[in-house]
Amino acid sequence: MREIEFHTEVGAPQKYRPLYVSIYADDDDTSAVQDANRDARRTEQLAQQGSPFAQFLLAHMYLSGQDKPQDYAAAYRWFARSAASGRADALNMVGRCYECGWGVEIDRAEAARWYRLAIEQGHAWAMFNLASLMMQGDGVTQDAEGALALFVRAARLGNIKAMNMIGQYREDGWRGRVRLRSAARWYQRAAEGGCFRGQYNLARFLARMGQTQTAAQWLRVSFAAAPPQFCREVGEMLANHPDANLRDAACEALLRAETPARHPAA
Repeated sequence: MREIEFHTEVGAPQKYRPLYVSIYADDDDTSAVQDANRDARRTEQLAQQGSPFAQFLLAHMYLSGQDKPQDYAAAYRWFARSAASGRADALNMVGRCYECGWGVEIDRAEAARWYRLAIEQGHAWAMFNLASLMMQGDGVTQDAEGALALFVRAARLGNIKAMNMIGQYREDGWRGRVRLRSAARWYQRAAEGGCFRGQYNLARFLARMGQTQTAAQWLRVSFAAAPPQFCREVGEMLANHPDANLRDAACEALLRAETPARHPAA
């Protein structure tokens, strides 16, 4: 976490763990599954009948606890069945299961193998996920330059988290010199795309320039999508800030922090 004019954490990049799910409705039975998406029992029936799309949706239901009791082991099994068809989004999610320990033992090297399979099909989230492992050297050889190349590929495909990470590269000079203007542009792209961390980082830059009212607006947008722990950390960080705009935003962050998380710990 970085501060707004408030630099408390600089160094290793943040490890993102939201629920990276992209659904590509390209099966022959797409219309049937879309109808079934409003009925968990029908989705399960189609999944049992072999629809990779329904299998993917059912896995997501078990993972998130939406329309099904949360069951990581069942989520993993259904993601794996969907992945057997070659679906890139399912391949990516099997990787996520290995990375996060959802229904299987954590195995980052195995996660990287699944991400690479999804990347062969141009899956942007898999690019981001593998790049994150490469940044940390977690299960794979640490390679900041290779990670940046993957972040750039993902960003070109519209991945907003990757845009934010490129901003961090530019801000901290991880590969090359510090380029603050470039960092700000990447943070803005991420922010406008809906990345809560990108919105927070853009707010930091705006606050540095004295634009605290606009910074506070972006903070509020960030808090609306951020997990409670993130809101709590930022709220506590800004609670005693000398600028009233940022203090008011901090109050909202702390209120948001009391909202229960809706997704699995990520």
